[in-house]
Amino acid sequence: MSESGGAPAPVLVLAVGNPSRGDDAIGPELAARLEAAALPGVDVITEFQLQVENALDLVGRERVIFVDAGTGTPAPFELRPVAAAADFLHTSHAISPEAVLATYRRVTGGAPPAAWVLCVRGEKFDLGESLSAPAAANLEVAWRELRRLVDERLAHTTPEPWVTPP
Repeated sequence: MSESGGAPAPVLVLAVGNPSRGDDAIGPELAARLEAAALPGVDVITEFQLQVENALDLVGRERVIFVDAGTGTPAPFELRPVAAAADFLHTSHAISPEAVLATYRRVTGGAPPAAWVLCVRGEKFDLGESLSAPAAANLEVAWRELRRLVDERLAHTTPEPWVTPP
């Protein structure tokens, strides 16, 4: 739900990552920037990893943007639509965005909200490392894209499903 305690905001940004593991801080850093922007109609949740419980965070949403860092991701980032797919075991602790959407469908009986994954390329994920210079540069480009996605929703337009960064 939104911080006001009312209905959930139409846009949810679900950022994943561990700020103590170098470039894995990309997701939480983008989430912090979005929270600081305090945009109406946007809720932000930061997690170390996705869980089945995150499916309940999608209730009442129109759009969900999963934000994470990736090692094999093309630089500076990849943006892709994501659909429900049951790709986890019941004993799994962390799950994919596809599995969160599938869990939503299973729990609510309804179609999940439109969803995208914004995966930003990271280089170093060692414990105790700070954000690497290449990841910091990728984060800046991804920040502009994340704002575009959120602003499009707030203006009630539909984003292009596949975006090539500038």
